[in-house]
Amino acid sequence: MFIDFFYLLRGRGLPVSPTEWLVLCEALAKGHGGESLQGFYHLCRSLCVKTEAHFDIYDQCFASYFEGVEADQKVVDQIMEWLKNPIFPRTLSDEELAQLKALDMDELRRQFEERMREQKERHDGGNRWVGTGGTSPFGQGGTNPAGVRVGDQGGGRSAVQVATDRRFRNLRNDVTLDVRQISVALHQLRRLSREGVPDELDIDGTIDATARNAGDLEILFRPERRNNVKLMLLMDVGGSMTPYSQQTERLFSAAFAAKHFKEFRHYYFHNTPYGTLFTDIARREGRPTQEVLAEVTKKWCCIIVGDAAMHPYELTMPGGAIDYFTHNTEPGLRWLNRVAEAMPRSAWLNPEPVRYWDMPSTRIIREVFDMFPLTIDGLSRAVTSLRTKSASITGAR
Repeated sequence: MFIDFFYLLRGRGLPVSPTEWLVLCEALAKGHGGESLQGFYHLCRSLCVKTEAHFDIYDQCFASYFEGVEADQKVVDQIMEWLKNPIFPRTLSDEELAQLKALDMDELRRQFEERMREQKERHDGGNRWVGTGGTSPFGQGGTNPAGVRVGDQGGGRSAVQVATDRRFRNLRNDVTLDVRQISVALHQLRRLSREGVPDELDIDGTIDATARNAGDLEILFRPERRNNVKLMLLMDVGGSMTPYSQQTERLFSAAFAAKHFKEFRHYYFHNTPYGTLFTDIARREGRPTQEVLAEVTKKWCCIIVGDAAMHPYELTMPGGAIDYFTHNTEPGLRWLNRVAEAMPRSAWLNPEPVRYWDMPSTRIIREVFDMFPLTIDGLSRAVTSLRTKSASITGAR
């Protein structure tokens, strides 16, 4: 059964053994796949994919093999059907945009839940119901200065919150294309110093001391030179960062493979860290941000990667997190300030073109972090900035 799919997985480099495939066939025969394509997807992945690092390859194989297959599933959420094929809104004038009312967070949530209880059918182009292409604060593909986006696709980047299950993907650490220049730039962060036990022969010192001692041999030792730079890499993933995942993966791969850091740690977040930094954002596994920051010193280097594109509510308002089902008790800007205070040697890399850096959220973040473009030149300038800052932090804890 699905023998061609087995060979496709093997051909793409997944180490699927015949024994594992026979176990999968036995599980299917016993009905564990649930007689659905989704059930087969999860069953096959759990039995045949041995590590999370291969999930991306598995997904590509699955999409390629089962493309066009219709899954016989009930539509559980009818509202998603209403939002298909959205009607695109007309362009509004500045005067018309100014007339649209921007609601505060509590009022947005109250009205959204009220509309969901009352609405019974699809709507397009309106100013009240959950729909598409209108000026209502709720739906997708419309025009409103602040609203709740429902569904996967937006475009205006003005949504205050998103009422849908948000899916994120961890970055791969095995990307090898075009990472050499990034590695060279990161190598400039290296800072050698002599610390520890003096177990290395100091030839120049020995010669000098012997000469000063009228020729009597005096052997001197010194500690070995070691690189003591510690790097923290914080990466924004998902949402508007998805188009830039390849660039971010290259940076991550170069940092992950680097041998010249005394210590390297990486975490994921979406838009701003809030109270959690994720070690696996796909599974929502992470550590409290306060706990992570308590373990670092001011001598750490921190590189943050993100497009800084979000509604200002995320940075300035409690409860402003774009995930509708997450309520942050403190605004995102407070957490960014804590990161900057814990690691003053910080720089923000932005994949967006510089011409887009004038949006409100980007201006707010640039007041906290020095921002550079996510290019080789931008990375080199960020590294130079971090090295310059280190001189002013000498003697810090």
